[in-house]
Amino acid sequence: MSKQEQLQHIIDHLRSAIPELQGVMVASTDGLPIAYSMAGTDPTRVAAMAATALGLGKRISETLNAGTLSETSVTGSSAQILIYAAGTKGVLAVVAPSWSSVGLIHLEARDATRKIAELL
Repeated sequence: MSKQEQLQHIIDHLRSAIPELQGVMVASTDGLPIAYSMAGTDPTRVAAMAATALGLGKRISETLNAGTLSETSVTGSSAQILIYAAGTKGVLAVVAPSWSSVGLIHLEARDATRKIAELL
């Protein structure tokens, strides 16, 4: 199985574990989409924004001596976007309704980021 297929399998598993997810993406830290399952959005634009958000979060974390950043989030009135560092080369972005269980998302997404980091 190719890396692309393995990454898509991780995304598919995450979406089946949490069916209400509106989108899942693996991107490079350079902002390029690698694998995704998102409807109605431009994956290139989402990948760039996710990588930028992760990069900004890392700078804030370093500036405030908070240690190595592992994740950050953006919460809107109808959805939340959780962005995870997947090693040094990857970003996992998860879009969920605002009513979703963040604990469950963290549980599944953190496991996914470990697998993604190993592949990248």
